[in-house]
Amino acid sequence: MTVLDRARPDTARRIHPAWWVAAVTFLALVGAAAFRAVPGVLIDPLRAEFGWSVSTISAAVAVNMALYGLTAPFAAALMERFGIRRVVVAALLLTATGSGLTVFMTASWQLVLLWGVLVGLGTGSMALSLVATVTGRWFVARRGLVSGVLTAGGATGQLVFLPLVAWADATWGWRSASLGTTAAALAVVPLVLWLLRDRPCDLGVAPYGGTAADDVDPVRTGAARTAVRGLLSAARTVPFWLLAGGFLICGLSTNGLIQPHFIPAAHDHGLPVTTAAGLLAVVGVFDIAGTVLSGWLTDRADPRVLLLAYYGLRGLSLFALPALFGPHLHVSMVAFIVFYGLDWVATVPPTLALCREFFGTRAPVVFGWVFASHQVGAALAAFGGGVVRDVTGSYDLAWFLAGALCTAAAAMSFLVPRTPVSPGDRPQGLPPSPTQAAAGQAHG
Repeated sequence: MTVLDRARPDTARRIHPAWWVAAVTFLALVGAAAFRAVPGVLIDPLRAEFGWSVSTISAAVAVNMALYGLTAPFAAALMERFGIRRVVVAALLLTATGSGLTVFMTASWQLVLLWGVLVGLGTGSMALSLVATVTGRWFVARRGLVSGVLTAGGATGQLVFLPLVAWADATWGWRSASLGTTAAALAVVPLVLWLLRDRPCDLGVAPYGGTAADDVDPVRTGAARTAVRGLLSAARTVPFWLLAGGFLICGLSTNGLIQPHFIPAAHDHGLPVTTAAGLLAVVGVFDIAGTVLSGWLTDRADPRVLLLAYYGLRGLSLFALPALFGPHLHVSMVAFIVFYGLDWVATVPPTLALCREFFGTRAPVVFGWVFASHQVGAALAAFGGGVVRDVTGSYDLAWFLAGALCTAAAAMSFLVPRTPVSPGDRPQGLPPSPTQAAAGQAHG
């Protein structure tokens, strides 16, 4: 029996191994997301016990956010060098260590080291670069759908663990909550060791929906060198800057602006904090549905058109947001929340698809840098939103500026070339994309 025969669904192997790899990757992303839910819940308990200021605790969160984004391209390169399974296990152990050791801390610098550095490096190693690597290696068919489902793992993790962390803190104290998230990460490790494999050929199969020729050998050079070369090569192309610029605005208008500033903005208009927090939870619910739907659409529609729609509609909704705030919850605000949830990270599957189209096997590393721009945008908006509120006494200008930038992101997405750059213009070291290869064969 050949490799291709074993990959066919009419054989004794009823479930393709790619789906098991995707399932355990989803669980790893859910476990990592638990740590993204911890800081928001535990800020007040830490202030009460240690007397630290909000800015001191926020410094640790800022370090975490920066490393979460900047680690992604290097993590993708490490997966190429050492394999997916080893990197994910190491990331889970590093994250669990950083969270677990917080129960012994006595100084604020330890918080920065544990929450900021260790947890930031660990969760960053399981960020969207892991999604790009798994979908790129294990799937040819259904890539968009799988990338959408895996991306939703982050939202699922926060939804599952946020109320649990809050309950554990209220019942037994913040240390129990920290240890609980540590246990969640450690629980995923055996599953990763058992089910996660680096490449389809390790199990004698072809990628799902593809052939053995689609199982490309990973790059075995130095991880840091691979990441830096990936950036330098991609930076010489227009598509990279258009995609990175759009994703910077994506992070600015979601994690950077809405996530930290929606609740205080709503409270400024008299809406109870508990109600505003509940609305953000609803964003998380619809985020899952929106991301999965976006993945499904990415398999069937032009990713550029999808990004044009996502960013354009997001910009219009931000222009309308200031008029929706008030002391009472109205249907119009609920409609905004539902839409924003559906649109929250719907941009990921089409952006990832365009990275694969233009950068071939280097797409995970390049997408890691694109994701780093997302986190830079988030950091800028998190700080800038607070400055706007302090200077003007209102968040209105921040919403309008973000809306205008989303309109610019829509235009940038539309300007992404509809066919990849010609082979002569392709950065050195990057293989031709499947579209290029097909075009070359047609001209030959």
